[in-house]
Amino acid sequence: MTRSIFASGVLCLALALATLPGHAATIIDDWSNVKVPTPPPVATAPVDVSTTALLVLDFVKQTCGNPRCAAALPVAAKLLARARASKMLVVYSYIFGGTMADTLAPVAPLGGEPAVQSGPDKFLGTDLQQILTQKGIKTVIVTGTAAQGAVLYTASHASLVGMKVVVPLDTMPAELPYAEQFVAWNLANAPRISANVTLTTSDRVTF
Repeated sequence: MTRSIFASGVLCLALALATLPGHAATIIDDWSNVKVPTPPPVATAPVDVSTTALLVLDFVKQTCGNPRCAAALPVAAKLLARARASKMLVVYSYIFGGTMADTLAPVAPLGGEPAVQSGPDKFLGTDLQQILTQKGIKTVIVTGTAAQGAVLYTASHASLVGMKVVVPLDTMPAELPYAEQFVAWNLANAPRISANVTLTTSDRVTF
């Protein structure tokens, strides 16, 4: 009798397991049901020009050929002009396979401004950390394109090594608005990274 009950129980369990899906639901399965989270706060960002650097990342012809980037260029140029007028350190980046000459005219570099060439994280394989350390930089203002590339990974790296990071949302264009939304959410919520990041707009960066 006991064996019969046990066998029946095993059979029922096997039948139940056979009806379960082969895997748990993934984000792809739930894609259309995801609700947009509450926007992160946008704050005023006062900075000390003597310990702050403006990073101008990949505003080059290869990466800035879309309407959102075109719209952000004059905004980035205005912030760049303010930074230069205050004698803030400005550091550029450009992509593999390109040169600094590819930088678009509104934000073109002046002679003597340092530049690095790298992939999405501008610290990797470059002397960016050394450039900033030698100048006593403690805060970086991260501008550039694309949001989900150079901005996300360079800002995250800077935060993880203990720097304060200011990200003007109107100077981090991507081809798609969703990419900018994701990057803003990620920088505002990622463990350890978010503690050092301030999301702002270019006109709310004060110095």
